Amino acid sequence: MSQIDWNALSEEELAGLLKNAGKALEDRKLSARKEGLDKIREIAASIGVQVTFGKADEKPAGRRGGKVATKYADPSNPKHKWSGRGMKPKWLRGLLDQGHRLEEFLV
Repeated sequence: MSQIDWNALSEEELAGLLKNAGKALEDRKLSARKEGLDKIREIAASIGVQVTFGKADEKPAGRRGGKVATKYADPSNPKHKWSGRGMKPKWLRGLLDQGHRLEEFLV
């Protein structure tokens, strides 16, 4: 590779070189990624496994909704609330163990 006299180049020529270098670098990265993924698929296929890949720039779905409304509440303590999702809170489990029914605490 020959030496480039950077000072002899115009701004347009330098900008063109930067653009071309950036494109070449991106092409190499994509090519290396494709080769790596192909190799992973090949190894997986050799042991009878199928592999699929998502897009690297896609974000996972995450949570969609807002806060869930209260579905159950303790009539003797207004701080005790439960949406009905997840594990039952201790206060509710204790009351259910005493023989109460879940429907009694519906809001």
